[in-house]
Amino acid sequence: MANVLGYTTMDSPIGPLLLASTEEGLCYIQFEDEQNGLGPLQRWCKQTFLGVSPERDDARNEAVKAQLLEYFEGKRQTFDLPYVLHGTPFQKSVWNALADIPYGETRSYKDIAIAIGASKAVRAIGGANNRNPIPIVIPCHRVIGSNGALVGYGGGLPIKEHLLVLEGVPLQIQTSFDTAIR
Repeated sequence: MANVLGYTTMDSPIGPLLLASTEEGLCYIQFEDEQNGLGPLQRWCKQTFLGVSPERDDARNEAVKAQLLEYFEGKRQTFDLPYVLHGTPFQKSVWNALADIPYGETRSYKDIAIAIGASKAVRAIGGANNRNPIPIVIPCHRVIGSNGALVGYGGGLPIKEHLLVLEGVPLQIQTSFDTAIR
């Protein structure tokens, strides 16, 4: 169990990011600046039973910032960071499957469900995807609807689209984003 959760913020092409790490590794990324992201981080700490209060620690997160900047500059396709996932066993199985999606490729929610051996759990896959605590590093943006539509993303669909374009994913133009998760 971590006794210190150090956080920092960084500017990025998709807006401010709040990053938090324990001694074991990265455990949280939020699409917010410090002012708007600290409250959600504190709530997340309580929900995950970390038993810690976040403390500003820029140095602890320097490697995370450096690798994210390389990613945004198109110089990094995979992350080489220690990270710690806090979630249910089902959520962790989904997040581990997301981590296996190669740079520049996408999978559908159904593909993920099949990959973890839960072919009927497509909606639950969407729920776990939404609760991914370290987006970008665990690439939940690479999950799309079975018809190719960009559906659901905690950071918003414009950020999801930006990340996929950065990775060179050819996107279908959809007239509506209200496509059901399939």
